[in-house]
Amino acid sequence: MQIPLFPLPNVVLFPGVYLPLHIFEPRYRAMVVDALDGDRLIGMVLLRPGYEDDYEGRPPVFDIGCAGVITHHERLPDGCFNIVLQGTERFRIEDEDHSRPYRIGHVERLAESMDPHPVEVQSVRQRLESLVTVLVEKNRGELSIPSSMTDLDVIHALAQYLDLAPLEKQALLEMDSLVSRASALADLLEMNAMGKVGSRQ
Repeated sequence: MQIPLFPLPNVVLFPGVYLPLHIFEPRYRAMVVDALDGDRLIGMVLLRPGYEDDYEGRPPVFDIGCAGVITHHERLPDGCFNIVLQGTERFRIEDEDHSRPYRIGHVERLAESMDPHPVEVQSVRQRLESLVTVLVEKNRGELSIPSSMTDLDVIHALAQYLDLAPLEKQALLEMDSLVSRASALADLLEMNAMGKVGSRQ
């Protein structure tokens, strides 16, 4: 599978979650045009620390990213784009194609491991929801998680939207099962002393 790569220093995309982006660099405008003419897929990847010295080139990225499909797009008068991606699936980069101004990855799809104990997943979800409720109240905010949301959607939405460090989010993305991802996310919230992490409203 080939997919255009969009490396950023502070954004990690999770399956099922929506991500608004403003595209302004010429190489990534070309990427969006090509994606819209094709399957509308873009692969979000996180830049490794130290990328600054070679940002205009092809600095190292983490091998595991998440593909997203363009669900909405707006081309602005100056040629820039506002787009919305919806995460679809994780992937691992095996190689890169350098024939275009932007990066193209030859990637392997990574299937989500199905957790054999749904009760365990629900238990971790309840733990997460309790932690988030405390955090939101501490920051005088409001957050309601619909009971109709699936465990996967809740866990991935919290992983993306909570104010965690990009490297912490990357570590969550790389985990192979939903229950391990959810447990690690709950541990992160507790380790951040319940005060350093706030919900992005």
